[in-house]
Amino acid sequence: MTKTLAIVGASGHGKVIADIAELLGFTVEFYDDAYPTKTHIEHWSINGTCADLIALNNTNSAPSDVVVAIGNNDIRLQKIQLLQQNNFNLITLIHPSAVISQYAVVAMGTVVFAGAVINAFAKIGVGCIINTAAVVEHDCIIDDFTHICPNVALAGGVTIGSKSWIGIGSQIKQLIVVGDNCMIGAGSTVIKNIPDNVIAFGSPAVLRK
Repeated sequence: MTKTLAIVGASGHGKVIADIAELLGFTVEFYDDAYPTKTHIEHWSINGTCADLIALNNTNSAPSDVVVAIGNNDIRLQKIQLLQQNNFNLITLIHPSAVISQYAVVAMGTVVFAGAVINAFAKIGVGCIINTAAVVEHDCIIDDFTHICPNVALAGGVTIGSKSWIGIGSQIKQLIVVGDNCMIGAGSTVIKNIPDNVIAFGSPAVLRK
């Protein structure tokens, strides 16, 4: 029997998550706070807002499984916490072409995209995005609600704090620590530790005001 998955967030990011979900055998239903102004995303209908989904759950009519397809780390955190408070089952989605070590840990609500690699003893937190072809090497720690963008390469033992954003094509040297709520610009090379709440970019990456 096919299970239904509620996807909160109908954007380009949501399209890719829907594709992964269908590859894994789910039927998808979209919910987005732009409804009813926005009623469709490609061929998928948008069934209502996040509040509508929660109201359905209170009548036992909603899908029990949910994933949040929102790229903004803060908003994704808020939606995940709201859905958890309303007893939804937050699932983890992993694209069939991703390579995940048997010794890696991937927490609930995280989505791992096509071609990504998560190697031995890496730990991925709640509600993360490990985007297309990203490499998370052995012993890395990715804290909750962080977005690792496409083609990022994290060498062994890297730690990334919560709600950070590692821009497309960036590279981070082994054993580097990037703090909470940081943004690393696209194509950066990080060879020194990065403190909390900063923007850094360049090759090598430097802090920016």
